Amino acid sequence: MDDTPVAAASVSERAQPTRRPRPLSLKSRQALWGYIFILPWLLGFLLFTAGPILAVFYLGFTEYSVFSPPSWVGLKNYSKIFADDPLFVTSLGNTLYYVALSVPGQIVLAFFVALLLNSRIRGLGIYRTIFYLPVIVPYVVTSVLFLWILDPQVGILKYFLSGVGLPSPQWFQSETWSKPGIVLLSLWYMGTYMLIFLAGLQGIPEHLYEAADLDGATARQKLFSITIPLMTPTIFFNLINGIINSFQVFTFAYIITKGGPLNSTLFYVLYIYRQAFEFFHMGYASALATILFVLVLGVTVLMFRWSRSWVFYEAGGDRAF
Repeated sequence: MDDTPVAAASVSERAQPTRRPRPLSLKSRQALWGYIFILPWLLGFLLFTAGPILAVFYLGFTEYSVFSPPSWVGLKNYSKIFADDPLFVTSLGNTLYYVALSVPGQIVLAFFVALLLNSRIRGLGIYRTIFYLPVIVPYVVTSVLFLWILDPQVGILKYFLSGVGLPSPQWFQSETWSKPGIVLLSLWYMGTYMLIFLAGLQGIPEHLYEAADLDGATARQKLFSITIPLMTPTIFFNLINGIINSFQVFTFAYIITKGGPLNSTLFYVLYIYRQAFEFFHMGYASALATILFVLVLGVTVLMFRWSRSWVFYEAGGDRAF
């Protein structure tokens, strides 16, 4: 048998140079390092955010009390919520009341303060720090502080109102005044929105105001014709964040009133907390949390659609979307 062709082929294969893998391009290396750097965040997101969210969706269809494995009950939790749970309606109504008053209050107050701080005055940095300082104070500390400030007997506000001849409401002891008291407390945290507004105001081109001055525009005309239209993207951003945060109000009511008096401050997240960690109805609480997720998502989508009619983006010259 002739081995010459096989031997020749073997020699030919050995003679061929070994192919080395092609090095990654600069763009591919940058992308690879980008994925490596976001990997810790991605793992954290999957473990601590996406995972719990999916677990809540599943547990909403189960009866689960922590002490025993979850058992599938289908839509039983949801039917009970909508048909047999008056506290669901109460807590949702309290939360919508809070959102309807707290969000506009914080947005308007923050915008007004940002306008004042955008002017050229001495000690501007000090004023900015003072207005932002409440944001870094923990909610628990602020709740205790306002419990004292609004005390109808010895509170500071009581003496101020007495000085101008007005009676002091019973605030957190009154079913009528408890929610307004919580709303008043929420205004304390407008500093974050104020800083965002301030950044937006400083981004408005100065030449627009100079042109308006040449045309003889008043301060009011410049505010409504230049400042507010160009600030609508920032207003919308703060509005969305404010709505999402306000639907999750919890600490104020938990520390100050525990949901009372007569469930007047039983907000939705506080009700979820009660069901989950006081009554250990984890499946029922998960169904409540899922409803809140859908509600906030729906409101956010509606807000984005509504923004098409009033949010103005300077770069495109058109309104949003």
